[in-house]
Amino acid sequence: MKWKLASAKYRKDIARALTAATPAMMAEARGRPDDASIRRALVRWGYNTKQRTSPPDDVAEVLGWVARNSVPISALAEAATARRMLVLATGLVDGKNAAASTARRNRTILANAMDYALELGLLDTNPIRAIKWAAPKVSSQVDRRSVVNPGQARALLEAVRAQQPSGPRLIAFFAVMYYAGLRPEEAINLAADNVILPPPDRTDDEDWGELHIRSATPDAGSEWTDDGSPRERRQLKHRAEGDSRIVPTHPELTRLLREHLDRFSTAADGRLFGGVRGGELPTITYRRAWIKARQTALSAAEQASPLARRPYDLRHACLSTWLNGGVYPTQVAEWAGHSVDVLLRIYAKCVVGQDELAKRRISEALRQD
Repeated sequence: MKWKLASAKYRKDIARALTAATPAMMAEARGRPDDASIRRALVRWGYNTKQRTSPPDDVAEVLGWVARNSVPISALAEAATARRMLVLATGLVDGKNAAASTARRNRTILANAMDYALELGLLDTNPIRAIKWAAPKVSSQVDRRSVVNPGQARALLEAVRAQQPSGPRLIAFFAVMYYAGLRPEEAINLAADNVILPPPDRTDDEDWGELHIRSATPDAGSEWTDDGSPRERRQLKHRAEGDSRIVPTHPELTRLLREHLDRFSTAADGRLFGGVRGGELPTITYRRAWIKARQTALSAAEQASPLARRPYDLRHACLSTWLNGGVYPTQVAEWAGHSVDVLLRIYAKCVVGQDELAKRRISEALRQD
């Protein structure tokens, strides 16, 4: 029911949530396959609409066992069974608590599935929505320790440049995340005609360009996309189809983009960043480059810390720099593709120096003439 309109990543999320919940509905019986085989069969075939009809023979055998040894959905009328299913869906395989965001998402997916069962007349009430459940407390704020300063960012970019053969063509890829706040899936989908640069004879104060961000290609896996490609072309996150945003390019980014355009040809589809042998830039390629850059540019203590652990942390550093530089939150939110309230909630711990400014303003307000 969800497959057609769901993104590839959300299709995978649904499969994982339902796979986690399914053991609560399985009776103990002889010949039970091992747990890893059951999970693999359910995630990749049983709960994958695209692949369900043609599983390999060994997988078909596992799915057949699960079908024969699952209790009817009416068993969820018992509160204990429903609660066990919810506990499994919102936890990890080893019994530990899942991340708060995962638990919330899986609970929602499970409740939606039971709503659909209700719609089909298989249940009289939704047992998941009837269970009292305390959502895990979670901080959505960016960890300030993950945010690099400008010197660290430049050192990391130069460490990327030094890597052969892919480094020289990746430095601008990472730079658009640090200087323009792009998400990795937005950077990968950046096309040459999205880059608007001024003439090269401008001074530093004038050498600002623009990036026109129109779509993204998140990496979901070929099993979950309609066309079988690893990435799915989607509208911008939290935006309607056709929406776009414009982000300025700092002069340092402008120079790096000019250098990239002068040295490397664009992909056949016009995208700016591709693999060394052509084609799409593989996720594993830029992740490996980033891991190596951290090992080269950061101290042992910094490598062991959360500092720039993921390429995505460059986006966090960019937005934190803009906010600390005094750019109005409304403008930062527009450039970043956030709402203002989400922006301030996420980056609250990364804005430094505001407490001292606030104290001075309070003192000025209370000053006696």
